[in-house]
Amino acid sequence: MSELGDLTERLVSIPSHDDETAAGDAIEDWLRDHTDAAVRRDDAGNVRAWRARDESGESLAFVGHHDVVPPDESQVEEAGQFVVERRDGRLYGRGAADMKGAVAAMLLAFRDADPGRPLGFASFVGEETGGRGARHAIEDGFDPDWAVVGEGSTGYSADGVLDVAVAHKGRRASTLTASGASAHASEPDAGENAVYRAADAVDVVRDLDAPTAEVRGERLAGSVAVTEIDGGTAWNVIPDECTITVDERTVPGERADLARAADVSRVSWTVDQDLPPMACSSDALADRALSGVRTVQDGDGEHVVKPHATDAGWLADAGVACVVCGPAEPGEAHTETESVSLSVLARCRDVYRRLAA
Repeated sequence: MSELGDLTERLVSIPSHDDETAAGDAIEDWLRDHTDAAVRRDDAGNVRAWRARDESGESLAFVGHHDVVPPDESQVEEAGQFVVERRDGRLYGRGAADMKGAVAAMLLAFRDADPGRPLGFASFVGEETGGRGARHAIEDGFDPDWAVVGEGSTGYSADGVLDVAVAHKGRRASTLTASGASAHASEPDAGENAVYRAADAVDVVRDLDAPTAEVRGERLAGSVAVTEIDGGTAWNVIPDECTITVDERTVPGERADLARAADVSRVSWTVDQDLPPMACSSDALADRALSGVRTVQDGDGEHVVKPHATDAGWLADAGVACVVCGPAEPGEAHTETESVSLSVLARCRDVYRRLAA
């Protein structure tokens, strides 16, 4: 455990919220020092490596990310490094759960494997801001047959139990813009009230059905909701524009019919972000991952679904069969007390090593 804990601690201590370069340097240097892999740093800053690249058979890649969300003040030392603590069997620090702990476990499993088929490793940048690194890597030719993404899958079937996520939701963020014509509020009929048009569009959104999907017997339910509305410039002016923000959680398959809201007169619809959902397309990968999990936990662990998007969505959208398997628990990431269980982290390393074999 000391090697895994020490590597996790080293990675977590490196700030990577504003600039991922130093964390990427540490990962790249470690791979070059400890493995025989072909290592490269692509133009986006992703660290990618392959072993046994010329072997035949389906390729497997371990996938993580080394960017983190901005830290709480309590998570930063005076010198600028991130605070890292170990206590009560857990390692605390920004990025411990999301997801430098899993990156460390994947690095060690990647090093220790004796692959007879192509084995890859990738740590992406920009996951927290829309998958910039994953999208660049895919466009640059990163195309394993199978991928294990180390985002959190612990504690879904039972507290402290490592599970295997075979699907997750995506997120589509949209803006509906209603246009009108300004006038003095004392003569409202002289203008066209954009807020009224926006209200009509809100009514449409409220009545939309969100699709559902089933993956390997697990049900995902999408959702669609208005989350912001902004319009008007003064109390005595008829507004000529009003914008509505819509948050949609998507599932594999159909989307909510947001185009219906744009059918309202002088309402336009733009998609600001579209993070794809994921459904595992390989029964063999899903079953082998779960078998590995149950082996290290005396039979515990289940196929589960996650409520939020990961880089697995981008990979699945590009045709890569994915599962999500990692140590973070629901509600742990992005908090001021973010931490990861060292025992679950060790289980993850063992599962990754078994899959690599």
